[in-house]
This record gives sequence, C-alpha cells and structure tokens, in this order.
Amino acid sequence: MKIKFLILLAIGVFANQSVAAQEVDCARALSLFSQSAKVKDYKAAKPYYEKLIKSCQDYHISLYQYGDRMLKHFAKSTKDDAELQKQYAEQLIENYKLRLQNFPAKTSKGETYANIAEAMYDYKIGTAAEQLSWYEKAWKEDKENVNDPRTLYVYFNILVAEQDAGNRDLQEVFTMYDELIQKIEEQEIYRAGQAEPLLKKQELGESLSSKEERILKNTDIYLNNFNKIKQGINGLLGERADCDNLIPLYNKEFDAKKEDVEWLKRAAKRLSAKECTGDPLFFKLVESLHKQEPSAKSALYLGQLAAKDGKYSKALEYYEQSADLEDNKIDKARVYMMIAGNYKKSGSFSKARSYYKKALNIQPSLGSAYLQIASMYASSANNCGDTTFNKRAVYWLAAEYAERAARVSPAISSSAKQAAASYRGRAPQKSDVFQEGRKAGETIKIGCWIGESVRIPG
Repeated sequence: MKIKFLILLAIGVFANQSVAAQEVDCARALSLFSQSAKVKDYKAAKPYYEKLIKSCQDYHISLYQYGDRMLKHFAKSTKDDAELQKQYAEQLIENYKLRLQNFPAKTSKGETYANIAEAMYDYKIGTAAEQLSWYEKAWKEDKENVNDPRTLYVYFNILVAEQDAGNRDLQEVFTMYDELIQKIEEQEIYRAGQAEPLLKKQELGESLSSKEERILKNTDIYLNNFNKIKQGINGLLGERADCDNLIPLYNKEFDAKKEDVEWLKRAAKRLSAKECTGDPLFFKLVESLHKQEPSAKSALYLGQLAAKDGKYSKALEYYEQSADLEDNKIDKARVYMMIAGNYKKSGSFSKARSYYKKALNIQPSLGSAYLQIASMYASSANNCGDTTFNKRAVYWLAAEYAERAARVSPAISSSAKQAAASYRGRAPQKSDVFQEGRKAGETIKIGCWIGESVRIPG
C-alpha cells in the first residue's frame, strides 16, 4: 500500500513539473518571439509564433498583437505568390478569431469582425456575400467599435456591388448609407472636439505640449481620411439617390408603407437631402409622417415646404420647433445651420451668428459655419470700427474664422484658405501697423454687432 502511494506521489510530482516546464516554455517562447517581432525580424519570429499558437494560445495577448503585425507583413510581401499569400491571409484571419476566443475582455468584437472581413476582401478570400456577412456581423454586434475610415468604405462598396448584382435591395443600400454617414459625422465631431480647445490656444499665442501637438496632427489625418471616405461613399451611392430614381421607388412603396413611421422618416429625409421637395410625393410623405408622429423631422419638412412657398417667417417657426424637438445632435446642428442661413439672407447677422455657434457647439467639425461667420464679419468691416485702421482690422478676425474652418473641415479647406488669404490681404499690413504706432500682439476691440477682439499678428 505504501509503495503504491509513493508511486502515485511520484507521478503527481512529475505531472506538476511537466506543467511548470510547459509554463516556462511558453514564457521563453513568447519572449523570443516578442524580441524578434519588435525589431521586425519576422523570419526569426515565425517558428516561435507557430509553437505558441499551437500550445500556448491563452498565455498572453501579445502573441496576437505581434502575430497580427507579422502575418500582415508576410501577406503583403508575398504578393508574387498567390497561394502563399492566401495561406498567410488565412493565418491572419485565424489570429483574429483566436484572440477574440482567448481574450474576449481585451478584444473588440466590432473591430475584430471588421478586420476579418477586410482581410477576406483584400486577399480575395470567400465570396462577396461571405465578406459582407462579416461586416454586417461587426455592425450589428458592436457598431460602436467599427470606426476605421477604410472599413466603412469597403463595407459600403461591397453592399453596393451586391445590390448591383441583384442580391440586395436598394432600400437596404439607402438605410446603410444613412447609418454610415452618421457614423462618419460622429467621428468627425469627436475628432474636431478634441482639436477645438487646442486651436483656440494656438490663436491666443499659447504653446502646445508635444501630446497636444500630436493630437492636432492626428486630428488632421483623421478628418482628411473621413472626408475622403465620405466623398467615396457618396460617389458609390451616385445616381441611385437622384430624384429620378428616388421618387418612383418611394411612390411605388407609399401605399403599403404610409403608416410605417420609420420608412416615412427615411424616405422624407432622403428626398429632403436631395432637394426632391418639389414633387407631390414629398408633401404626401410629410403629411403622413406628421399625422402618424409629429416630430422634429416633420416640423423640419413643413418648414421646407413653407420656405418653398415663400412663407419665410412661417418656415422659421417650423425650423425653431424642429430644433427644439430634435434629439439627434447632428440633425439638430443641421437645423441650426438652416435657421442661421435664413437670418443671414435677411441681414440679421447677429441672430445668424448665434445659430451658427449653436451648431458649432454641437458639431465642432462644421467648418461651413465658421466660414459663414467670417463672411458676415468681412461684409461688416466698414460698419464696425471708428477709424480706417480699426475697420480694416475686422478682416484679421474674419481670416481667423476662415482659417479655423479650413482646419476642422477638409472638405472646404481649399476655399476656406483662399478666403482667409483674401481677408488678410484686405487687413492692415505691417507698414500700416507701424504708421499707426501699433505693435504685434496688441488687442483691438471690435464694436457694433460683432463685439469681439482681435490680436495684431506678428
């Protein structure tokens, strides 16, 4: 009995030593793999990765982080060997899946599913329908973490191609377009919001920390990328969203959908955005929508109809109602822009500015609002100063607003920079500053409705 016990004890000790040895082996293999991967010596790293992925899948998340970089490198560098490239791409996809399986708390479902879809798309793995299914899985299960600009574009690109092939409904394309554009605009708001206080610091002549400079640099990159993707998505939608296509589509579905509030909202929004409001269908949609569910959107559309009939004061009443009722921040900002535009046209610049700024408080990436304020300031220069010098100083302020427009909105960057240069050309030059006995950095208060100050540039 004693001998039997000693044998069992020896077996237990041996087993524990084996487990410990395995743990040490995983640690050593991960260390060697990481060291090679860090310096991008992927040829040396590869054998350790293969050992780890086989025996130590749940040891440490860095296995998948470095594995991602390594496999992307191999997939890109083997483009001349289609079969080998496909093998690396499939390993990359498996790397994504295993990371989510073994480290779910540290891995985003949305980002991972989208990465799988993108790898399939880039390396021609699976059908378009299979690729699209992964994008849809990412969007449905974790939309909040699907933010990469290229991901959004490729997703829509495949969906449009599938619709062209007769595999998807056109309404589905419209619905996805609305959701993707909203996602892009939300990201633009987030990025521009990060940059806004830093831009103000720069305008005040304050220096930025290296971290703040990095944030501004990254903001510029992201805003430019999102602008390109938005243009790309609009290009893909193309003629599908023209009035000639939308009106017959919605007319055909109207009788069956006239009590479907969500369908009415989407249809009215699409016709409104494309300025298809002259067709009787738009009135029918708005009338049904307002009857089913009076809302910010129905008030907005009623305002558009009133404006079309020349009833501008009534239109403003509807727009104000729409802004008060609107819960969606981006849509509220759009309504404020419409109200501001109406006041600007009527010459009520102070009221117009207040609504442009309301829109900017919600959506800091609205460069067009800054540009409109700059335009109003420039047109008021002759009325907002007690001397010729002070009147021309208004153009410095106009230039600052135009330059801010260029920074936060890449879509209008070129025209905004041109406007800023034009305003600075009309502002006092260095010789004028010298003759007036003024100095760079001195603050000039601007009166009348503007009521702001501007610093003399150096």
